[in-house]
Amino acid sequence: MTGPRLLVFGDSLSFHGPDGAHPADDERLWPNVAAAGLGGAADLVAGIGWNARDAWWSLTGDPRVWADLHRVDAVLFAVGSMDTLPSPLPTYLRIGLRYLRPDRLRSAVRSAYRIAQPRLAVATRGRPAVLPAHLTVHYLDRAVTALRAVRPELPIVGMLPSVHRAASYGYVHTARAGAVDAMTAWAARVGVPLLDLGEVVGPHVLGGHGNPDGMHWGWAGHRAVGTAMAELLVPRLGAVGT
Repeated sequence: MTGPRLLVFGDSLSFHGPDGAHPADDERLWPNVAAAGLGGAADLVAGIGWNARDAWWSLTGDPRVWADLHRVDAVLFAVGSMDTLPSPLPTYLRIGLRYLRPDRLRSAVRSAYRIAQPRLAVATRGRPAVLPAHLTVHYLDRAVTALRAVRPELPIVGMLPSVHRAASYGYVHTARAGAVDAMTAWAARVGVPLLDLGEVVGPHVLGGHGNPDGMHWGWAGHRAVGTAMAELLVPRLGAVGT
């Protein structure tokens, strides 16, 4: 590899395709599309449902990330989309369902919540969201401040939240607009370029061309996002392939 190495903090949009989850090295995933467009490679640190707080926890708590930070040429914060989803249950309770025992009880409770979630999302008009916009900005700001303290010259980019047409959330996405405004204002203040996922992949998702779940993307969506991200990075990385 002669091109840049990208460290990507992501959510499931970074590794889910039209048919479910894929290994991080699948060349069709957008981080790898972006890296290939630059002649480099991508390292993905991600999880299902990750939000800006999870990215901050990973940055500060994962020794593999600490090691990568010495070698990467850019950091991408591809989080924020999941922050805007309706969360009728507080996050700690929703995440805690996986710890219920015995297995039969856990399965029954999770099934009941999956049935109730879209109805509750509609009834509460999408609030509360998984993470309020001011907390999304708070954790992203802490992460950027920490990175710049360690490597002031390191290019850092982010993303504005994606869109969805997910029946599992009652087709509700009222928290997105406020998150876009808050993240845009923050990014302008601290000098972090943002890729607008709504603009790049919105027609793909809302047109029903992605995953049947109405949230994740098809391969055309991944290509579009990866290509746009590479274009955003080129002027910030300088000469590629040196």
